[in-house]
Amino acid sequence: MHARPIIAFITGGYSGEAEISYKSAITIEKNIDTSKFEVYKIDIRKDGWLYTHADGGLYMIDKNDFSLLINGNKIYFDAVLVGIHGTPGEDGKLQGYFDMLGIPYTSCDAATSALTFNKRYTVAVAAFAGIHVAKSLHLFKDRPVDAAVIAAQLHFPVFVKPNNGGSSIGMSKVKSGDDLEAALAKAFMEDDQVLVEEFISGREFTIGVFRSKGKIITLPFTEVIAKNEFFDFEAKYHGKSEEITPAMVDEAIAEKVRSAALKVYQVFNCRGIVRIDFIYNEARGEPFMLEINTVPGQSEASIVPQQVKAMGWTLKDFYSALIEDALEHK
Repeated sequence: MHARPIIAFITGGYSGEAEISYKSAITIEKNIDTSKFEVYKIDIRKDGWLYTHADGGLYMIDKNDFSLLINGNKIYFDAVLVGIHGTPGEDGKLQGYFDMLGIPYTSCDAATSALTFNKRYTVAVAAFAGIHVAKSLHLFKDRPVDAAVIAAQLHFPVFVKPNNGGSSIGMSKVKSGDDLEAALAKAFMEDDQVLVEEFISGREFTIGVFRSKGKIITLPFTEVIAKNEFFDFEAKYHGKSEEITPAMVDEAIAEKVRSAALKVYQVFNCRGIVRIDFIYNEARGEPFMLEINTVPGQSEASIVPQQVKAMGWTLKDFYSALIEDALEHK
């Protein structure tokens, strides 16, 4: 090992979520402890994986071994800090590539990343482990299902959402069978698999969970109060929701949310920081898991940075803990 481990901080990505990756990158770059780590920011784009040198020079990553050649110096990385939302950084593709090269990284492994990127497979595995989830149907573009068939199997209102990806793009809340066709068409524009899920009423909580020094830590969680019908793209990125961190909640309820989050983290064999979304249904007295974000947003306004600060850590402490945890997997 060098005096300082050499870290590749990867940002960008191949989907529309790249813009969110770049927002996260600003916060992450400001808060990486450069006295501990030597950091190279790598922009992962379809036209090349690029490093921009301080002198303005552009260098391409050699994909054969994920290295950089700068002024005759070959640079190899000790670990990768994953900051890509969407494909190929959140769906397991890059994780599989790094596994093949034997380079550790700060996110969930390839299998968990791929699984959790598929909303339906995520809730199926969770349900199998005894975690409460909403009833849902999984639809495929090449096997159309009549709206009446869906209406007969699920109670309205329902959410119709693209099965893969994040950021709630293409999602609708549907109150009756009449609006189902239009909502399905909208979701199928984003993905060839669609999830139709019963609406669970209750309070929406979202909780960051990470592993440090062998311990799984749950962050103080957030209550999301959407001003829109639901926590959609507008609510997430254009301030159309109110977020209260830490949530004002009875300790008995808080304990249920924390223990459900801990269980999810273990069942899915998560690594690094993940953010898990729950609806706490008062009538049932149980948290229902909605989804798992394996590369949660890190912009200043994002939920995980708020939770880290509520725990009394600095973001510098937090990113150091994530990188150090990855380096232990070397």
